[in-house]
Amino acid sequence: MIVLMAGLPGTGKSTLARELATRTLGRVLSKDEIRHAIFLPEEIEYSSKQDDFCLQLMLEIAEYLLSRTKTRPVFLDGRPFSRRYQIDNAVNAAASLHQPWRILECVCSEETARRRLARDAEASTHPAGNRDYHLYLEVRFRFEAITRSKTVIDTEQPVETCVQQALRALRSSREV
Repeated sequence: MIVLMAGLPGTGKSTLARELATRTLGRVLSKDEIRHAIFLPEEIEYSSKQDDFCLQLMLEIAEYLLSRTKTRPVFLDGRPFSRRYQIDNAVNAAASLHQPWRILECVCSEETARRRLARDAEASTHPAGNRDYHLYLEVRFRFEAITRSKTVIDTEQPVETCVQQALRALRSSREV
C-alpha cells in the first residue's frame, strides 16, 4: 500500500507517518531526507522542480520496496500534496504497481502549526531549511482541495488517537 501523508507544514505528517510505520512494519520515505542525501547543500533549491524530482525518486524506491514485500505499507512524507497533479502522480504510480493507496490529510489549527514549526526550527530537528511559518502561509495560499478519497486527521488530538484513526483508514483501504 502507498500512503500519501498530505497537509500543510507543521500539521504532524512526519510524526504520524513515523508512528504508523512502527506499528505496521511499514517504511517512511521522506522527501526532505532524500533531497539531503542526493544534493549537496549548495544544490538544494526547494523548488517545485526539485520537489517533483524527489517525489519521483520516492515512487521508484516504493516500487522497489513493494516488489520485495507487497504487503508493506510505504508512507510518502515531506510533501504537502498541495497540488492535484502531485496526488495524481502518486495514485497513478500505485495503480501501475497494483497497490492500494490511501491519503491521510493531517490538519491542525494555524497557531498549533506555527508553534510546531517554531519549536522544530529552534531545535534544528527538521532537515528542510525552508520549513517555517512563511512556508506554511505560502503552501496554504496555493493548496488545492483534495478531491480524492481521504481521511482527515485532526492532529490536535493525542498521537494515539490519531494513530488509531489512521490505522482504521488503512485497514479499510486493504479491504477495497
